[in-house]
Amino acid sequence: MGVPEIEDAALLLVFGYNGADSHPIVARRIVRAKEKGAKLICVDPRIIETARIADMHLQLKGGTNLLLVNALANAILEEGLCDYDFIEKHSNDFDQFKEIIKKYTPESVAEQTRIPAADIRKAARMYATSGRSMILYGMGVCQFGQAVDVVKALANLTIMTGNLGRPSTGIGPVRGQNNVQGACDMGALPNVYPGYQSVTVPEIREKFEKAWGVKLSDQPGITLTMVPHQVLHEKEPSKQIHAYYIMGEDPAQSDPDLAEVRESLEKCDFVVLQDIYMNKTGQYADVILPATGWCEHEGVYTCCDRGFQRIRKIIEPTGDVKTDWDIISRLSTAMGYPMKYNNTEEIWNELIALCPGFAGVTYAKIERQGCVQWPCRDKGVEDTGTVYLHKDGKFANPDGKAKFFATDWRPPQELENKDYPLTLCTVREVGHYSVRTMTGNCRTLRNLEDEPGWVQISSADADALGIKHRELVRISSKRGSVITRANVTERVKEGAVYMTYQWWIGACNELTNGVFDPISKTPEYNYCACKVENIKDQAAAENEVRRLYEEIRRNMRITDKAG
Repeated sequence: MGVPEIEDAALLLVFGYNGADSHPIVARRIVRAKEKGAKLICVDPRIIETARIADMHLQLKGGTNLLLVNALANAILEEGLCDYDFIEKHSNDFDQFKEIIKKYTPESVAEQTRIPAADIRKAARMYATSGRSMILYGMGVCQFGQAVDVVKALANLTIMTGNLGRPSTGIGPVRGQNNVQGACDMGALPNVYPGYQSVTVPEIREKFEKAWGVKLSDQPGITLTMVPHQVLHEKEPSKQIHAYYIMGEDPAQSDPDLAEVRESLEKCDFVVLQDIYMNKTGQYADVILPATGWCEHEGVYTCCDRGFQRIRKIIEPTGDVKTDWDIISRLSTAMGYPMKYNNTEEIWNELIALCPGFAGVTYAKIERQGCVQWPCRDKGVEDTGTVYLHKDGKFANPDGKAKFFATDWRPPQELENKDYPLTLCTVREVGHYSVRTMTGNCRTLRNLEDEPGWVQISSADADALGIKHRELVRISSKRGSVITRANVTERVKEGAVYMTYQWWIGACNELTNGVFDPISKTPEYNYCACKVENIKDQAAAENEVRRLYEEIRRNMRITDKAG
């Protein structure tokens, strides 16, 4: 599927995805679909903008995603709404899937999800019968300890109803950051080379060894989120991390349990930061390498729909900054492995020569088409790329068939308790981007919204705690405590609070839990136990916020002149 097809779906199931704040351009496609007559089901614990225009808002309790998806599958099965022809011809393991799903009736999960069984059944009926149903999911699915299981469960819905491999159907992971898809495509994962080619397959490894003239390990590496453990707690010398090269990332702001992250950065023997602005992590770096911004270099991005797109230099960089690829090449050469490219096209040509799925995506073809979706295996003009990854029901498994998968629900790893009676979930907002490395350096955006950020809290919880809208409050978990401002709103349910993660003072990742999905190793950013307390002396709290802000800016060498 492609992003433009969103607006031609007959039904959109938007699950744990807040397009209005995360991706306004994609959100506009959702609005257009609604205007064209599409039905819209929004699954989210908050009343987000999508919920406001939805035909159904399934306002589930956080942490119950898999309960709900399994119940939707159960209702589709019970009511005989499956596409049995598609299932028989294009899938395996349907019987095993049914055996697990049969106990997840809508009635059995209604209390835990806080969604009436009748609503679950109605949503299942709408999804299964529209003819062109599309699922969009975001960080509200991915940032849980059972994230991969939920993604597979959503895929089950597409297989059992035949909503795959044709226009305006399928399942779309709407990535959290710009070019996350591209980073994965290029092999910025610990278990694959570029093009998703496994490091453990001897023939693939030998191909890259020959091309690069090196000897490569046959063992997968580790994910970014495991670095603190490898620095602080790993006993085996060969697995300990002593040097950390951080490029375009700010783990001291974006990773969970920031106290542990800071400890690991301080203990690590050598830290290099390569970025376009100073950030929180830079305070722990031994070396800082300034790089060019997006408009100061050439390159290729991949959109969330697998589409390769060119980016072009608009302005010449000022000062002694270099492109990321030039920095890497110079560093590699200085370390004894000569690496020389004249331009990004040479790098791209090396990539497509080594990746069969990208082989046909030449610069000329991207130029001609504007966007090429992989796989694209032939350089000829006839191969324009692949819009539908599973066209005609053909899947990437050896037998060409999809594989049903089902498993039981697990609760989040840290639940509410007497000391921490509320749940905290991290979310996005439209005004600032990611960890604010870029937008925090824009004076106009800072003037619109600045420190210490906000915590969204229900009116019922605020009243019970003696908190008024816009007052400064203290929010704490077992891992830390921060000051932020109360956003008392009817958009959230009683018992849950929400914070965005870009604020330096109201840094919600001081509070989040460093537990991960066992497969993806993505942190459970969207569920941990916390408490919110009112602050009696608001004037003193405001002074403390100003003091902390000045201290952070001073430590990061940010001046008013610099923005």
